[in-house]
Amino acid sequence: MEFKDKTVVVTGGTRGIGRTLSLRFAAEGARVFAAYVKNDEAAAALVAKAAGLAGTITPVKGDVSSSVGAVALMEAAARETGQIDVLVNNTGIVRDCYLAMMADADWEAVLKGNLYPLFHCCKWGVRKMIGKRAGAIVNISSISALTGTPGQAGYAATKGGIISFTRSLARELGPMGIRVNAVAPGLIETELISAMNPELVESIVKSTSLGRIGRVEEVAEAVLFLASGRGGYITGQCLIVDGGIV
Repeated sequence: MEFKDKTVVVTGGTRGIGRTLSLRFAAEGARVFAAYVKNDEAAAALVAKAAGLAGTITPVKGDVSSSVGAVALMEAAARETGQIDVLVNNTGIVRDCYLAMMADADWEAVLKGNLYPLFHCCKWGVRKMIGKRAGAIVNISSISALTGTPGQAGYAATKGGIISFTRSLARELGPMGIRVNAVAPGLIETELISAMNPELVESIVKSTSLGRIGRVEEVAEAVLFLASGRGGYITGQCLIVDGGIV
């Protein structure tokens, strides 16, 4: 019950890693606000799955790549609970393509999908934390930011930007008692893997020290650690959860 009665905002919170994060925080007693863009069915399924947990999950529909959407999300959480204790920035999109053939629209979509929500949600979320002089922010990056991946120049650039953003914001907010960290997952078992080339998946698995795909629960545990009091003296860091690739 590390997060009992804490308010936790998770973007991209109804599917994949975000879904598991929402459930784990709720299991620890948190009041979770799970942001999503359009999949109402996934949001309803998440609420049903959370029934009986110590905490609660409230889906909030909106596009947090805009200031309007981010403000609405933070206001919804603060209006109901009076505070925001933890913010997890988990939104992200992929548009893999070799650079020479990459469309301008795909480059711009990845920048907007991966960096804009981070900026807007941190900007408005921090305003709900400063008054308490306490809070934790965890941003989801990727090992693509650290190793580079062919065909992912745009994705890697944004995920590297998340790490740099995290370190800068940690310095800004440390004096106010707010910690900012990142988690960089490797190949994790989500619905995205089913759309990947099986040979590529196999080659990635072979490159890991542990020789297997990671589980979403393993990423979630890293996020919860950084957001909790157990990580109370950790800020400005990027925790790699990749089975040993990096």
